[in-house]
Amino acid sequence: MIAPDLFEEPAGATPLDEEDRAGLIPTWVATRGDLNRAEHANIVKALVWTESRGGPHSLGALLKESTMRALHRRMFNEVWKWAGDYRHHNTTIGGDWPYISTQLCDLLADVDFQTREPDRLPWSPDELAVRFHHRLVVIHPFPNGNGRHARLAADLLVSLLGEPVFTWGADDLSEAGSVRQTYLDTLRRADRTREFAPLVSFARS
Repeated sequence: MIAPDLFEEPAGATPLDEEDRAGLIPTWVATRGDLNRAEHANIVKALVWTESRGGPHSLGALLKESTMRALHRRMFNEVWKWAGDYRHHNTTIGGDWPYISTQLCDLLADVDFQTREPDRLPWSPDELAVRFHHRLVVIHPFPNGNGRHARLAADLLVSLLGEPVFTWGADDLSEAGSVRQTYLDTLRRADRTREFAPLVSFARS
């Protein structure tokens, strides 16, 4: 029996519409806890892929639209049929869906240009990666999982720039709580003021 909380999203997350919900793959998932466990197991496999021979091990490999889609697909392909596919409707977060590919390619081109001379970055590696993460969240390419996708993409970028991966508050940000709220607050502050220092500090906390 499906629990009524199965598709309840924590604060700040984009709710799935009926068509997206129908893309759930595991038949054993009946509760929100089941869904969280299934997605976590899938993301662990994606992390293994990023470290494998086939993973993106250079800036050139990472900063491709196909890689951004492949990363999302690897993170969620055992849970959602639409993993790696762009959303086909507007949501409360993100721009108009027909322009997702253009916006994402613009972002990747910008970061590619910014990182061509690693010793002359426009910001610190941490801030550059956090700004990348922020713009990915703003674009919101996929029906769900955008925050987790953007955080992993930022981790890969900052690592390729020679810094440790972020800790993101040392908590599970897919779960409601004070740490998630702090994360959302720093994202919204960056939206309003273009101040990224609080988000950088959070990413390293």
